[in-house]
Amino acid sequence: MAVTLKTAEELEKMRVAGRLAAEVLEMIEPYVVAGVSTGELDNICHNYMVNEQHTIPAPLNYRGFPKSICTSVNQVVCHGIPSTKKVLKNGDILNIDITVIKDGYFGDTSKMFCVGDVPEHAVRLIKVTQECLYKAINIVRPGIRLGDIGHIIQQHAEANYYSVVRDYCGHGIGTEFHQDPQVLHFGKPDTGMTLQQGMTFTIEPMLNAGKYHTKLKKDGWTVETRDGRLSAQWEHTLAVTADGVEVLTARTDEQW
Repeated sequence: MAVTLKTAEELEKMRVAGRLAAEVLEMIEPYVVAGVSTGELDNICHNYMVNEQHTIPAPLNYRGFPKSICTSVNQVVCHGIPSTKKVLKNGDILNIDITVIKDGYFGDTSKMFCVGDVPEHAVRLIKVTQECLYKAINIVRPGIRLGDIGHIIQQHAEANYYSVVRDYCGHGIGTEFHQDPQVLHFGKPDTGMTLQQGMTFTIEPMLNAGKYHTKLKKDGWTVETRDGRLSAQWEHTLAVTADGVEVLTARTDEQW
């Protein structure tokens, strides 16, 4: 497994890309309301990235993906394709996944949105999923192992009676969208690759209200829970520092 350690200059470029990705999520929040289509949200994000930020929307045409963002509603686990036919309604939960390219470097992040009045059980799923991400981020430092990250996520998810999706994971990132290492969201402590200063990767746990099994729809992209229960996901791009971690995609409402 070839992992590239980033130089100070490369990390600065990743910092910029990460901040810009976070800004897209902050920009789009007021538009996430009942009655808007995911296609409209995609169009707003695309125009903001291209015209305001002068960034490249990384998902657009990536392995044939047709849109600039991913919009995953309710039982959709990840990689939902925006559509003018998919109109948000009161009570929906939505993950928006943003990846931008700036000066050749990628910033990748996602967050959950609630549309109107969301049932308490859905709010709880969203909250625990975010807690899983934060717990994992808080242990990242040189010397820990990838299995430690997966373990802390799995432990917190299952303690709250949720399951962790096995089929999709976090990934190294830099001048490519997906690099080594793969960052699983389940596992055993003290196993897997040891983290080093200069590593950059995403942690993006996907938790299901029901079982962890998924299914891929005929469009070749949209991943849903097999049992039709709700799913939630949060994602950040991180850099391992000399003594801890830097959250490259931190939003202004987050403290690190």
